[in-house]
Amino acid sequence: MLVPLGVLPAATYLLVAYLVRPRRPTFAPVRLALARAAVLVGGAAALLVEGLSALHALTTPVLVSVWSVAAVSAATGAVWRYRAGHGDTRVPARIRLAWSRAGWVERILLAVLSVQILAEFVLALACPPNNYDSQTYHLPRIEHWVVQHDIALYATSIDRQVAMSPGAEYLLLHLRLLTGADSWYNLVQLCAGIGCALLASRITGQLGGSNRAAVLTAFVVVSAPMVALESTSTQTDLVVALWVIAVATLVLDELDRRTSPRNIALIGAATGLTVLTKANGALAAVPLVLFWLVAQVRRGARRALGAGVLAAVLALAIAGPYLVREWVQYGDPRGAPNQRDLISMQRHDPAAVLINALRIGQGALQIPIAGVNQAAATGIDQLSRALGVDPNDQRITFWGSKFPTTTWMPDEDKASFPVEGLLVLCGAGVLLFRPKRRVPPNSATLVRGYAALFWLAVLIYVATVKWQPWGNRLILYLLVLGAPLAGIWVESLLPRGAQAALPQPGPLPAGGPRPGPPFQPEPLPVGPPPAGTADQPVEVVTRPTQPTTTRLALMTTQPIRAGARPGWSAARPARIAGTAFVTLALVLGGSAGLLSVGYGWPRRLVGQDSIFMETEMQARFQRRPQWQAQYEWAAAAVRARGAHRVGLVEGYDDWEYPWWLLLPGDELVSLRSLQEGIPPARPESVDAILCVSSVRLCRVYAPAGWTMRMRGDIGYVLPTR
Repeated sequence: MLVPLGVLPAATYLLVAYLVRPRRPTFAPVRLALARAAVLVGGAAALLVEGLSALHALTTPVLVSVWSVAAVSAATGAVWRYRAGHGDTRVPARIRLAWSRAGWVERILLAVLSVQILAEFVLALACPPNNYDSQTYHLPRIEHWVVQHDIALYATSIDRQVAMSPGAEYLLLHLRLLTGADSWYNLVQLCAGIGCALLASRITGQLGGSNRAAVLTAFVVVSAPMVALESTSTQTDLVVALWVIAVATLVLDELDRRTSPRNIALIGAATGLTVLTKANGALAAVPLVLFWLVAQVRRGARRALGAGVLAAVLALAIAGPYLVREWVQYGDPRGAPNQRDLISMQRHDPAAVLINALRIGQGALQIPIAGVNQAAATGIDQLSRALGVDPNDQRITFWGSKFPTTTWMPDEDKASFPVEGLLVLCGAGVLLFRPKRRVPPNSATLVRGYAALFWLAVLIYVATVKWQPWGNRLILYLLVLGAPLAGIWVESLLPRGAQAALPQPGPLPAGGPRPGPPFQPEPLPVGPPPAGTADQPVEVVTRPTQPTTTRLALMTTQPIRAGARPGWSAARPARIAGTAFVTLALVLGGSAGLLSVGYGWPRRLVGQDSIFMETEMQARFQRRPQWQAQYEWAAAAVRARGAHRVGLVEGYDDWEYPWWLLLPGDELVSLRSLQEGIPPARPESVDAILCVSSVRLCRVYAPAGWTMRMRGDIGYVLPTR
């Protein structure tokens, strides 16, 4: 195994992040650098896969060479920047300063987050990939690419292997060729989840939220059970959420200035990565990009047109090759018709959209109280029938599914997130209509616009994507997008003292132009309050002494009752109730996140079926333990016969990936094909046949004179000796 080579992409990413750090004073420069590096390295990885595939050169030696050159080049650039005086060596000092200024609430939340992320890291490394969809199509497609040395479409009866967006698998392909195994696959989603929390917290500050609000935002993201569960898997929902939130934070930086070509390219690349990874992410990324273009129009229509064209070119450079392949094969860039019909809504009238939205909300907000969940489902069912909508109409419901389904349990395919979802919805609703009471006045319009974009993304989703039992996975990007609104709203419910109103900027980055003297807040009024104002709040607003960029000059407003010490002594009953609500929500949310890592399914750290109590193969078959012995029995028979080219007979939703693990080095080809113009392998051309299907179907593909053995729906067919 070439495991050490797997650090090349990670090292390149960190070096690129240092290299692209902003030279001018910028809000949250480290998090911005991490976002830029993620887009640059992710985009380069996707382009590299497409380029090498065109040359039929997707091989380990080629990728090792390319990543080695990339790491050395990034290191050279980082050293040059450091020596040129553009580096910032005060990041540790800033972290210590931020920790010293943090309140006890922030410290507790950060401690809980650290424990959970550490537990997720251990689980991600200890447990092999065992996600159901990964066994069916996420990971088998990677093995086909490795054998082919390219990403061309191939014959298969599992058309999701060739028809679903492959962006996340492109990243896994690099690890597969560099390490020779799947040991590090889970780390991609873990890093994406951490990135979502960091960038969502940056957006909180961009919208005018405080440091405490930023920490609360990160807590909302990380503690969500579905995020905790997917952070240790090879699903793709956190990866697409990362690209969506990257688009959002890059766009917010450019609303009050002309966007440079470099930043236009970053926005375009992030959009392309979103489309390449999962189509549902585009439902939020595209409105964000349009919002940015509208802001650019105010600075010149011609320039905005040029920016839009450049961003579109970069997006198409990344996602275009995949879309073209889908167009050529299926006549539609969205992929196979049956896949589109399974997922996309075929009714768009208001009643159908409303019922779809309510069903999606019921699934996302389920709690461990069956009576409450059933009452909500019954109410939705009665309302739908009153509106003339069948709640199980296949035009608005995933094929074969029936509403409702249980989602509150910590299962990575279905887990609800009631606490975090409720906080996001409440925050988005409050800040859409009354943002001025929660953010500085100069940020109110921006916050209202961001909240409107969030609700637009929600509306587009419920109007285009059918309800399905595992739909909570598909709306993770909406949870991450709305988390900043939750953080800002929740922070406004907590008591805070006068010092919380004062900005506490860290030291400016070394090198580069400086905006002028540090912030100097105006002094607080001294003496008795003006007559007639004893019962009215007095706003204390801090302003920079000289103009600077809008993001750096965010004003902070804190209402304080005159003549009283702010905090608990000045709290009204509503404030006490709000604090109690937030405390309960944070305790429940944090507990749910930690329990999801400890006792989640199909990976858990403790208790029965703990990853440390099972063998690697038992962990891989955690979803279907009854299949393990059957797969191993059939694979052993094929190995004993010395077969090298093995034909597969499998159904639409069967597991293919275990065959690749049990028969390393063999070529696996499908004897069935759902791809028009791509014929399957002939049974006579293979050395053995493996079946994951009925005896009747398997017999259809058995050549005359071959011997068939079956155990249940799994078996093999071999030439008779």
